[in-house]
Amino acid sequence: MDSFPLIMIGAMYENGGNTTHRFLDGHPELFVYPFESQLGTRLVVDYLASAFPAKYRWPVFRLGATPGENFQAIIDEECRVRANTPSVSKFRHFPFDFSDAERAERFSELVSSGTPSRCENVHAFFRATMLSWHDRQARAENPVYVGYSPIITVDAGIILQEVPAAHFVHVVRNPWSAYSETKRRPVPLPLDHYLFGWLTVQLAALRLAPAFPDRFHVLRFEDLVRDPTASLGAICERIGLSASPSLAKPSWNGTALSQVYPWGTIRKPTDEENRATAAGLSGEEKAIIASYTEPVLASLDYSGFLASA
Repeated sequence: MDSFPLIMIGAMYENGGNTTHRFLDGHPELFVYPFESQLGTRLVVDYLASAFPAKYRWPVFRLGATPGENFQAIIDEECRVRANTPSVSKFRHFPFDFSDAERAERFSELVSSGTPSRCENVHAFFRATMLSWHDRQARAENPVYVGYSPIITVDAGIILQEVPAAHFVHVVRNPWSAYSETKRRPVPLPLDHYLFGWLTVQLAALRLAPAFPDRFHVLRFEDLVRDPTASLGAICERIGLSASPSLAKPSWNGTALSQVYPWGTIRKPTDEENRATAAGLSGEEKAIIASYTEPVLASLDYSGFLASA
């Protein structure tokens, strides 16, 4: 498992994790998971379980479980809905030649006998997905796997300890645009609930960045939308990958997207849209967000964001 090459992306909701995932999609050295790689299982029960959904967490597997049971335990909602009931998937209009049943067989073939480690199960899950995705365009001989789950930054320390070859990319967006974006959802989180999650995830990132200086990378959404090639290219080079021209545009399976939606609520990842989204908040909302997030704003270079928005 020391050679399992993984880039895991984490971000608070509407902070640009899906957008970053799509910008990496066309990179020739990467095998990018098709949707959110919701690796969590129902066995994730800890002090954060009441704050964040189990599907977004680093998985927990039952001791003594069979490979088939471990495979089925991984929630992976977006991919399984698209594969098994495509007519109700928000991704139904995007071609996806994939069999979840075949993936289950591949997974069982890839894991060792006995009790596989959590890392081995996750590695097998990513590999089995790519082997069962028949119209996949990426064909790298020695690929680096890329996954994304919202809020999984809270588990990044465990991931980097258990997967020695892994890198983690944490995406952060100013809290005003981020909260304004989440208000577009049919059932948005209340302001206090959202800010608690945003602050918790950022505090985890600020703690882990110095703990893993070569493997934990912080990417500001504002830098991404201003110049995706430069911002993502710099991270790729730190990881040991090329700064591919493909980083300039978001894509699905190598085909350029005119908008990122339905991968998250962000449609057009531009600096102008980002600032306009923040401007849509009321004065009271802006003040509450500023007060709540003040402890980390300077560390993330957002102290002057409202003044320039």
